[in-house]
This record gives sequence, C-alpha cells and structure tokens, in this order.
Amino acid sequence: MRLIFVLYCFLHVKSSTFAIQEDTFTEELLIKPLFSEQVYAHFQFATTWNIDPKNENYHHSHLFPRPIGETIERLNIQELHISLTGGLWRYETWGYPVVDAAPGAEIWAWFKHNTDNVDTNWKLLSNSLSGLLCASFNFVDGSNTVSPQFSFRPRGIVESSNNTFLRYASLPREIVCTENLTPFKKLLPCESKSGLASLLNSGYIHNTKYHSVSLHLRQICATEACDKLAQELQLSVSLVYDYAIMGTKNWSFKKLFGHGLNGNCPLASRSNIFVDLSSKTSHDFELTPEPDDVIYSIRGGQEQMFAKYDIPPYFLSVGAKYQNNLDFNVNIPPPLHACQYLTGYGQERGGIVTEIYNNHWKSLDIVLLQNIAWFVPVYLHTLKIVSNNNQVIEPSVLKYGPGKQREKPYYLEVVLKLPPRSLTKISIDFDYVFLKWQEYPPDANHGFYIGSAIISSYLPLAKNYTGLPQDASTITGSFNASRVGYLVQIRTENMVITLPTPDFSMPYNVICLACTVVALAFGPLHNITTKRLILKKKNRKKLLERLKNKFVEKFFKKKEEKSENDKNE
Repeated sequence: MRLIFVLYCFLHVKSSTFAIQEDTFTEELLIKPLFSEQVYAHFQFATTWNIDPKNENYHHSHLFPRPIGETIERLNIQELHISLTGGLWRYETWGYPVVDAAPGAEIWAWFKHNTDNVDTNWKLLSNSLSGLLCASFNFVDGSNTVSPQFSFRPRGIVESSNNTFLRYASLPREIVCTENLTPFKKLLPCESKSGLASLLNSGYIHNTKYHSVSLHLRQICATEACDKLAQELQLSVSLVYDYAIMGTKNWSFKKLFGHGLNGNCPLASRSNIFVDLSSKTSHDFELTPEPDDVIYSIRGGQEQMFAKYDIPPYFLSVGAKYQNNLDFNVNIPPPLHACQYLTGYGQERGGIVTEIYNNHWKSLDIVLLQNIAWFVPVYLHTLKIVSNNNQVIEPSVLKYGPGKQREKPYYLEVVLKLPPRSLTKISIDFDYVFLKWQEYPPDANHGFYIGSAIISSYLPLAKNYTGLPQDASTITGSFNASRVGYLVQIRTENMVITLPTPDFSMPYNVICLACTVVALAFGPLHNITTKRLILKKKNRKKLLERLKNKFVEKFFKKKEEKSENDKNE
C-alpha cells in the first residue's frame, strides 16, 4: 500500500512538473533620448504561461507569480490592467510612451461572462491588490467606479466585450513610493537579485521627472492557429530622467541607476537592451560599448533603428557620450495631445475645460472619457464643444451617467470628429457642494483631486510620430505596416478643486484656550485644597532694629566659626 502511494505521488509530481514548465520569461530595456533634454528608460518584463484559462488550475506555477494566478482564478478575471504613476507625461514634447498611464493610480479589469456578481468581485479585487502592491486600492468602490462603453477594448483574446463586465476606477491622489516598488519586484522570477530588475534602485527611480509602474494581464494565442490560449503578464517600469538633474547630457547605467548590470536573469529566455537611434540626436552621441547588433522595426509607419545588446551573465554597463554642440530644441509634436483645466471663480460655480489638439492633416475620430467624482456635480445641458473659429461640433455619440452623492460618480463619454489641424475645447459646468466634516481629508485646504480625462483615437500611419504603439508584446517586435492605423490613448493632467471648507483651525484654538484656562485655574485650586494654612505672628519691630539684630547675629556667628578653626589647628 505504501509503495502504491509513493508511486502515485511520484507520478503526480512528475506530471505537475511537466505542466508548470510551459512558461517563458523575457526582459527588455529601451533607452530613448528625447528632444527636450530628457532620456526615457522603459523596462518590460513579460511572462507567458501556456495554461488553458478554462482549466483554472493556477496553484502550481514555475515562473508565473502565484499571487496573481490565484487572484484571477478566484475572482474570475479575464483581463487586468494596473498603473501607479508619479509625474505627468508631456505628450507635446516627449511623444507617445510605450505604455500610457495617468498620474496617480489607475485600474480597470474585464471579468468573464459567467461572473455572477461583478461588483462584489471588483471590490474583492481592489482589496487584494491593495495588500499585494501596498497601494490604496482599497479606496476603490462604487463611488469612483464606472463602466465605459467605448474607451476601453480588450487587448487580448476575450469571450465577450460587453461593458457590463468592465470596471474602471482611478485614484488621482495616490503617491508612488518605495513601498510599491518592493512588492512589484517580488513578482519577477529573479526578483531584484539579477537581471534588469537589479537596476531598479528606488533612490534613483523616485528622483526622476516621471516614473510609472504598471501591470497588464491578458489572454493571448498560444499557437498560430489560436486553438489554445495562454496567459501573458507584462510588468513594466517607465522612467524619464532630466539632464538638468543629472548635471550632464552624457548618460550611463551608473548615472541613471546608480550601478551597472551584474548579468542577466538565469530564468529569462531572452534578455536584451535597446537604444533608440532613430531620433535626430542619434548621430550626436557615441555608445560604449559597441552594440552587438543594429536592428530595424516599423512603428507608427516609421522605420526605427535600435542598437541591440544581448545581456551576458557577467557585468555590463551601457553609456552614451554626446557632443557639446547638441541641440534638443527641434521637435515635431505628435498628431494628438490634450490638456484640461478649471474655470470659474469664487465658491459658487466652476467649469472643466478639455483642450484637444489635432496636428494631423486629416480629421480624427476620438472618444473622450471623464470619470468625475460625485462631489463635483456637472450639468449636461452646459456641455459645449467648440473648435477653431468658434465652430460648434455636434458629438456623434454621447453617453452620460448622472452621479449620486457618496454612491456613484458622474460618467461622461463623448464620440466626436476633430477637424484637421484644429484646437477643440470641450467644456462643462459644475457646482460646489458642501461635504460632511468627516469627509474632509487631514489637509482639507490642499483641495480635492479630479482624475485625468482619457482620449482614445485610431491614428493613421504617418511619418511624424514620435512614439511607439501600445499593442506590442515586445519593444521591438514586428509591426504590420499594412494596417490602416493603430489605437492610441492619452491622459491629461489631474486637477485640484477647492471645495467650501470650514475653518478647521477653530477647534484647535478652542482646545488651546480651554487647556490654558484649565491650567491657570488648576494651580491655585490645587494649592488651596492641598496646602495647610498656618498663622504666623507679625514682627512689629522697626526696620533699623531688625537690621541691627541681623548684623549682630552674623557677626557673632563668624566669630564662633573663627574660634573653632583656631582650636582645630
């Protein structure tokens, strides 16, 4: 009987071992000099697990992080996207990033079509991610969650794209710090012991103008015939360094990350470093050491050139030395970028204005999504869309969801066509509301944050794009140039609104005054109630007589002390 049990355990472990080995891990680093005297570094770690999502057996994994596998299995998740970002990406000068993210925290997820209660699973997901990434995702609830209909499409193979199984929320106030980076690196097979993850030094990462940590999970085809599915997990880190902070235009691993690379990750099937040579500044710097290869990739209709390094198992440090006469002022803006700001004055009425710039020579169809907090009640009848020369634009599709105080945010989604080479302003008015005193944060006078607007568009291929598309599984993977265009999403900056705030210093003043009064009254009362009063006879002698007695007393006292000293001698 014991022999049968041992044989069963051996066969079970052997079959499980073969099952969990069907995953691969790749790591890549892209370094791209920008025109505005910045350098862009993008880390991408991709883990592909050839497991059938319908099997739902995520308890045994080899390279795939088990906490993520158990979460998507327990909560019936089909696709998951998370980002934690500090700073603002400047589209007008930096172009498009590899992975776009809004300032603060952002999360959206697609649930499978057989999910019974999506809202319950969404709440459980936010709480699980809060503990997994040490972030404030536990504040995600129904009061800041929407289900967009057009802005978000599945990025992988899905069974259904019904937006009732989609949930999106943002926390614009969230701050990215070391507590988020440490658990993020623990999701990698080699963690931060070796490979490109060893370059993620928190002291250098959080000293940048822009830093973003993101996680993207989706289902992809495991075979060319797509008869079998696989899970793909992409972990990425985007950094933008400023030459003014670095003190020089020359960059190296030592200056960017604090130290060199100690070798590749032994568990990675591919470890590469790519340096973009396509910009006009590519001929003005010299790379050290010499790259292993120079490859070409088509991105956005433009052929881009990259210097490729295969990371060896020993030490490696890549650097670039620029010429002194390097000029970064020449820049071609991207075809689409946007910004938003507040209007109005006082504490009665205000407005939100979103400006969208179309620098393309053709008209563009865009989708604008705004997730407005419940404490900023907007009015749909005040929505105005005006282009150049005060030309009024009628939206093709308009979706509006009225908010409810403390329960549901305001949801606005607009589909419209931007005229060529135009500036379009989308404005809507809102009121200031009074909150309960317990709903104010500790720094109430700092203001309340409103999340960024999301603009989605299907850009046609052109020669003047400055970024990379977002639908690539690898940084330099092939791109089908025969396509009409590709989807791009841009995020605007956050806004800070000052709501009517009571004088929270008044309770402090009252407390200080009350404590002072109690302290002053406590002393005399304590003395009166605890000390004994003793009557003492009044000395009726005159002043001269009292001085004479004191002088005589001191004189005889000194005389006695002198006689005692003489006897002792």
